[in-house]
Amino acid sequence: MDTTDTPGRSPGADLLQLDRAAAPPRGTGEWLAAHLRAAVLDGRLARGALLPSTRVLAADLGVSRGVVVGAYARLVDEGLLTGRAGAGTRVAAGLVAPVRVPREAPATGPGFHRPVGGPPASVEGASVLDLWPGVPDLSAFPRTAWLRAEREVLSAASARDLGYPDPRGHPVLREQLVGWLARTRGVRAAPDEVLVVSGVAQALALTAQVLVARGHRSAAVEDPGSRGAREELAHWGLRGVGVPVDAGGLDVEALAASGPDGPRVAVLTPAHQYPTGVVLSPERRRSLLAWCQAQPGRLVVEDDYDAEHRYDRPPVPALQASAPDVVLHTGSTSKSLAPALRLGWLVAPEHLRSDLLAAKHASDIASPSLPQLVLARLLAGGDLDRHLRRVRSSARPPRRAAGGAARAPAGRARARGGRWSAPARDAGGDGVGGARRRRGGRRLRTRRRARAAAGDAPAAPRARGPGARVRGRATGCAGGGRPAARGRPALRRRGWRAGLTAGGAALAVGGARGAPCAPAAAGASAAAPRARRASGGGRPRTPSRPPRRRG
Repeated sequence: MDTTDTPGRSPGADLLQLDRAAAPPRGTGEWLAAHLRAAVLDGRLARGALLPSTRVLAADLGVSRGVVVGAYARLVDEGLLTGRAGAGTRVAAGLVAPVRVPREAPATGPGFHRPVGGPPASVEGASVLDLWPGVPDLSAFPRTAWLRAEREVLSAASARDLGYPDPRGHPVLREQLVGWLARTRGVRAAPDEVLVVSGVAQALALTAQVLVARGHRSAAVEDPGSRGAREELAHWGLRGVGVPVDAGGLDVEALAASGPDGPRVAVLTPAHQYPTGVVLSPERRRSLLAWCQAQPGRLVVEDDYDAEHRYDRPPVPALQASAPDVVLHTGSTSKSLAPALRLGWLVAPEHLRSDLLAAKHASDIASPSLPQLVLARLLAGGDLDRHLRRVRSSARPPRRAAGGAARAPAGRARARGGRWSAPARDAGGDGVGGARRRRGGRRLRTRRRARAAAGDAPAAPRARGPGARVRGRATGCAGGGRPAARGRPALRRRGWRAGLTAGGAALAVGGARGAPCAPAAAGASAAAPRARRASGGGRPRTPSRPPRRRG
């Protein structure tokens, strides 16, 4: 008999959605083998895929184990499956991949664009230097700290933490965010005033939905500015109106020139403008807030982009601290940790909070709770602050080198060790190498003057015969003459062995203090080791090499 009924179990399998009721009364093995064969040939079962064990599949289908064993054995004989004791049954790895008919490319338009967080598709997988803006150093992600915090969260999470979360965000994270934003960005808010979102993109989407529902049709955006932000606003019905950006940030005078019929919403990045990197000047900050308060219904959307990473300026407080009633502040962990976390926050004026919360609940109910709790642990333990300090410290040298390379003459910048650096320029002392030589020369001259002022005359080395090691200063010359060779500071620190010549002149060994410097023969270097070996003194040690000069 082919089949057996299993009480209390549905006669079907998750594998290929096989239904036992569709099998013929006789020939269940043939039916199963035919379905598995077709799935392997059309690619539904990929090469190397592990199939269920014969016991499990037989129990799912409500058939005897012998039926499944026979079907598997038939496909093994055909070369479609492979089986080994202890390793299970798999689809053969050497099968030719099925030919798939290419689908038409999806339509593109204002609502469809390549994500910002990666290089162009034409160079995906290529070995190129990734200079794509807006992406942090993902190799510096604090994996150890994140894993430790995630284990602590999972071990301490209650059953309620695993249910549907609060649409505003987990209370633990909102409480930690309020303290951290107040300490680092000067944001003034209470935990109930913070809305946890899935990044700045969702914050802009929710804001655009609420503003469009209140009659707004346009928003002032920076020009140049973030293309992603402009397209996000346009997708929800807010047309972007470009406002010029100069060395002082957004040109508020050009914004005010649009008059009362112009945009009543301004979206900008005041702490670190994208992509120019300028900071909104204090005069522009005051002018922007005055423009916003001059007419009811105006709003400033502050995208706190990249505010954590600063290298050449003191920290700038957030605009929200100056006018919380007219500034909507938003930020995320996309630049401080990684874009894949999709964690952000939004602090809105009071008259927008209820509508934003309703839009958030309608969008995705709430953001995931477990990543929120992990981020709260990182904030409470100071791990995020330590990570930001490490990232700033490691990013400062390549940033400085890249700036020097950009200012170097065309074609002379080069990459060294994965980081850009500017080469030394001409012998006149310009450039990175020239600066190093000037600093080394100043240090050497300072030490020489200090010794001369203290009356410390150069000491003669002790005589140790051929191949002897000479440490310290070069031998002084009688009559006030200059020593034959002084050497560089690094050479005096490490020492030379006698017999090494520089241009035919060598340090005199065995000379008394104040004795005239005796030139050495050009063949002294080779004669000393030979003489020592002939006298039975053993093989002389190899002279230490001078350090290679960088720069």
